[in-house]
Amino acid sequence: MYKELTTSDAERKMLSDAGYGDPAINYYLEKKHMGCFEDADQVFKKIGSCGDIMKVYLKVDDNIINDVRYEITGCAGAIAAAMAAVDLVKNKTIDQALKINDGDVFKVLESIPEKKHHCIQLAVKTMHEGIQEYKNSTLM
Repeated sequence: MYKELTTSDAERKMLSDAGYGDPAINYYLEKKHMGCFEDADQVFKKIGSCGDIMKVYLKVDDNIINDVRYEITGCAGAIAAAMAAVDLVKNKTIDQALKINDGDVFKVLESIPEKKHHCIQLAVKTMHEGIQEYKNSTLM
């Protein structure tokens, strides 16, 4: 008997079959840190070598990153990596956030296809460069 999958179930199965772990799939499907802030303390945009575009929005108070949002035009790997990166830096100091690396994000995602590892690098670089730009602007 034929069983029809919901869109979410079908996406989940496709991503799993492609090598994404459950945490990565959940980050992609939930997209809980997608969007922007009109009153962001810092906005930074980066374009990856693959053409994915990430824009990070930071809300900082007393050297603590209170909130982060991403706008992303890219693949499931880029979205999952950016969402995981937010969870790693939220409520951290600027200096703690700058210590987050690709390996930290990969551990949170558990598994993504090897050809998507550059997505993790793009998410981390975008975050770091946005934070560094904010840090530099507050030192002036």
